[in-house]
Amino acid sequence: MTADGGQGYFVGLTRELCKLPTETEWVEFKVNHRNPQTVGEYVSALSNAAALHDKVHAYILWGIEDETHAVVGTSFSPAAAKKGNEPLETWLLRLLRPRIDFRIHEIEVDGKRVVLMEIDRASQHPVAFEGVEYIRVGSSKRRLKDYQEKERALWRVFDRVSFEDGVAAERVSSEEVLRKLDYPAYFDLLELPLADGREAILHALQSDRLISSGRAGGFDITNLGAILFARNLADFPHLKRKAVRVIQYRGKGRTETIREQEGGKGYACGFEGLIAYVDGILPADEMIGKALRRSVSVFPGLAIRELVANALIHQDFSVSGTGPMMEIFEDRIEITNPGEPLVDTQRFLDTPPRSRNEALASLMRRARICEERGSGIDKVVLEVELLHLPAPLFEVPPGFTRAVLFAYKDLADMDGAERLRACYLHACLRYVMRDFLTNSSLRERFGIKENNKAVASRRIRETVDAGLIKPFDEGAGRRFMKYVPFWA
Repeated sequence: MTADGGQGYFVGLTRELCKLPTETEWVEFKVNHRNPQTVGEYVSALSNAAALHDKVHAYILWGIEDETHAVVGTSFSPAAAKKGNEPLETWLLRLLRPRIDFRIHEIEVDGKRVVLMEIDRASQHPVAFEGVEYIRVGSSKRRLKDYQEKERALWRVFDRVSFEDGVAAERVSSEEVLRKLDYPAYFDLLELPLADGREAILHALQSDRLISSGRAGGFDITNLGAILFARNLADFPHLKRKAVRVIQYRGKGRTETIREQEGGKGYACGFEGLIAYVDGILPADEMIGKALRRSVSVFPGLAIRELVANALIHQDFSVSGTGPMMEIFEDRIEITNPGEPLVDTQRFLDTPPRSRNEALASLMRRARICEERGSGIDKVVLEVELLHLPAPLFEVPPGFTRAVLFAYKDLADMDGAERLRACYLHACLRYVMRDFLTNSSLRERFGIKENNKAVASRRIRETVDAGLIKPFDEGAGRRFMKYVPFWA
């Protein structure tokens, strides 16, 4: 993203790009060339070349003569361009993998019309168009697989540069940094005294990699700084879609929406506001105490907090065009994030946490938004058990991770899969607490009365038969039998 999206900035940028050598591999000049196939191939080649040359963006400019870089103007109109009946931009986005952001600006330079396409650099994977990865070699566009040395170099770049260190806004003035980032929230959440003066504030932000010194002057706001502390994520176009969406439906399906809200702030400075908003719209039951009635949420607040934090931290930021989403139904909450988990869903309770975004996770932990020790899922399962709710469900739709919390359901109304999942997660929770699943502990988990031990025994037997738990000691007497997860 650029620091200033106005015409003046892009006119100045065009003049700078025209001064570059003719064989700059991350910039392409055209006059009226408008073949959609060629444009798509160039987007792939330039995006990969920008990553290889450590540039934040690549560019295609129409209205510039290729050999002389003279401004001659263009009749090309991207808004009117189509491939078949499909708008050009939509068609390009559909065929690029992984999907990357590009933005098209129509400007006037020296009285002549110029079109500038600003393309984000490749990150984590080479960008392909229609399944083929391209690269620039000098001023030529070539297939990446035919240049193995460049391909190896590109993968080395991906291994070296994390999402967090990527640039969300470049060449930003110190005033713009303080306007775009919620720096008071940074000091407050990290329990630091507010630095005295602008220079001290900027130094603190830079020490935590929220900003960096720009090579062309001013500062660059990193993805880490923007995604965590943006006052408004809309200021950073390629991160706007990473805002959390909260959708509340009527009933149990998605046919009727009650309300939909998209977050505007960064994850850290906006987290408490997000949780408060969700808490305010959750369905509640009325409980009568000794003197007063009070409303109690159908879903445990701590469990929601942990699952939302997990979705933010563990998402795959290379999946463009989508972000974390929270869907609220009358009988459940579904929290979905882009990217499949790095850990088997059956081992969420016992496996040490792994994150794609270590710097982001570290700052979220320091801000006390998520767990330092990776015990968040343990807390989710414990909260659910204390309220005798159905066990949470962790599932992996293609390309995504989803956690589901369910409202109360009597044991007799749970289906076989729900009973097995509850029994298995209970065994996992007991095991990480250095304890065992027993008939007694399972009765407590489900709220089964002591005179109904046979009900608990049947649930245990079903889970053993399903291969999810096993006896700790095969030779123990029936009354003293203890059980552990299958992997223990």
